Amino acid sequence: MNDKMDESEEEVAVEEPYVGMEFESEDDARKFYTDYAKRVGFVVRVMQRRRSEINGKTLARRLGCNKQGFSPNQKGTFGPDKKPRPSAREGCKATILVKVEKSGKWVVTRFVKDHNHPLVVTSPGGFSTGGDKDKKIEELTLELQRQDKLCAAYREKLLKFLSYVEEQAEHLSSKVEQVVENLRKVEAEVQTLSHHR
Repeated sequence: MNDKMDESEEEVAVEEPYVGMEFESEDDARKFYTDYAKRVGFVVRVMQRRRSEINGKTLARRLGCNKQGFSPNQKGTFGPDKKPRPSAREGCKATILVKVEKSGKWVVTRFVKDHNHPLVVTSPGGFSTGGDKDKKIEELTLELQRQDKLCAAYREKLLKFLSYVEEQAEHLSSKVEQVVENLRKVEAEVQTLSHHR
């Protein structure tokens, strides 16, 4: 039971990058962001690297969600019978920018946390296996079937209720017609009696 508590505490205590956060090296920064991505539920893509024109050393590195940007349209390159693969990119803005300072430390100078797509947390080993995906698809399919049955049951109840309301409206309408008819008869009798006096 303690293991479960420790795991849930670890999930809650995901350390986020922040502007000003320091690392000893570019690799440390990349490893931290990649580990963070695995715990949060996305895959990292190396976006850009800025190098020194003097010695070619890396001065800055931008890492981001693999769904960042949009794939170029590749129509016509697949032939008439083949369809292009769907793009994995969705224009996500999640990114981190790290720069090397004069001290030699790598510092986070920009961090965008928010994603515009659902996040998928991987298994404890950090990998999402085909089996995990199949299991998730099966779970979601079962949930969808359950929701479909629930919708069908609600639809049936709603139709019964509407039918009942319609019957009651017709019943009420006939009652109102009877009351109106009775009022007319009473008015006619009152007029007849008032004329006889």
